[in-house]
Amino acid sequence: MNPPTYTRAAALPCILRQRLVILDGAMGTMIQRVKLSEAQYRGEGGPDAAAMTARFADLPKDVKGNNELLSLTRPDVIGAIHEQYLAAGADLIETNTFGATTIAQEDYAMAGLAREMNLA
Repeated sequence: MNPPTYTRAAALPCILRQRLVILDGAMGTMIQRVKLSEAQYRGEGGPDAAAMTARFADLPKDVKGNNELLSLTRPDVIGAIHEQYLAAGADLIETNTFGATTIAQEDYAMAGLAREMNLA
């Protein structure tokens, strides 16, 4: 899988010389406000609910709170949060990858998904 090419990033140095740039805010706080259930973290209600729910149905641990998993199971939720920050005036949007490391994902027995979470 080839990562996408971002052409807008090339303009960033010029923009930074011209004005202040607004960064988005806390992703974890915004995810908590949605109040997703364990089933929703596993993909229930998402755009590819059947596939995601089947894929993550038998995980040995609870995944509620694994915000980076939502990039795979509920991209609609992550996208909506990004849209809210853009509507509020953010110029830059960070990725939902704070805990998408093998070490952090080991808590959920999902270390093998860290790369996929970072690419989602």
